[in-house]
Amino acid sequence: MKSLNRNILEQIIAATTDPLVVVRVDQPDWPVVLANPAFERIGRKDILKKPFADVVEELAGRDIAIEVSESVRSQQETSFPVEFNNREYLLVIKPLVLPKDKSARFFSAFWRSGAAAGPAESAEMHQALLKAKRRIRDLSRDDPVTGVLNGRAFAEVFEHDWAVAAREESQLSLVTFTLDEFDAYADVFGRHAADTCLRRAGQAIKRCLRRASDVVARPGGAQFVVLSHASDESGVREFAGRISTAIRELGLHHPRSTASKFVTATFDVTVVDARNEERGAHDFLDDLLGGIPE
Repeated sequence: MKSLNRNILEQIIAATTDPLVVVRVDQPDWPVVLANPAFERIGRKDILKKPFADVVEELAGRDIAIEVSESVRSQQETSFPVEFNNREYLLVIKPLVLPKDKSARFFSAFWRSGAAAGPAESAEMHQALLKAKRRIRDLSRDDPVTGVLNGRAFAEVFEHDWAVAAREESQLSLVTFTLDEFDAYADVFGRHAADTCLRRAGQAIKRCLRRASDVVARPGGAQFVVLSHASDESGVREFAGRISTAIRELGLHHPRSTASKFVTATFDVTVVDARNEERGAHDFLDDLLGGIPE
């Protein structure tokens, strides 16, 4: 059967009673390219070309937006129980793979109403299963000390976003943070206090991220790295400065610091043009971080 043309596809989507959008994920920020009238009843009408993660964050919150971003990057079909305007929905994310494509260039997302999602018992079981799956995934992807991504998971995310940026001729920004004189801090307060310091610093960075598509990881030691699709270096430096301030304002006393009486962080900003970079994603990240955990 020949491919459906856009006009017919739009008519099919318009007739769908569930709120639905189609997202292009092989472009930066994953813009929304189609939305049906049912979606306009729960979301904004000016949805086209808006970043998908921003749309989900507005409707379902930042935590769900981060989960959705992870699913899109890993090309997974999944669903999330969400609540909006005092109504329960099941947000279903599905990759749309064309016959000749190795990976999906488009994703569909539709909000299935609670009534259509099945009995309450089934919904509770589904939610429990989702939580269990996320927990298993998090155990392999998250740094056990800080709760942010570990180095290996970050490398996977970076290679995916690098490929998109190279194809679309866009740029990526990376900010590396190093807690100043952290070995001296650990010598004074011990390993448990050092782990607490790392965890609080990691969560402070996470709270400062501007969009659900931004990610933070701890490759190891007292180092953190943030990946953003922003390309304005001055804006990225301002963003990094706010994060550095947030870490200092945690007020973690550091008696051996030569920079401050509190724990502080030094940062470096790198903006890379993936298409014109001679190194590949793996080598670039390896050089930036001084090695990627296997």
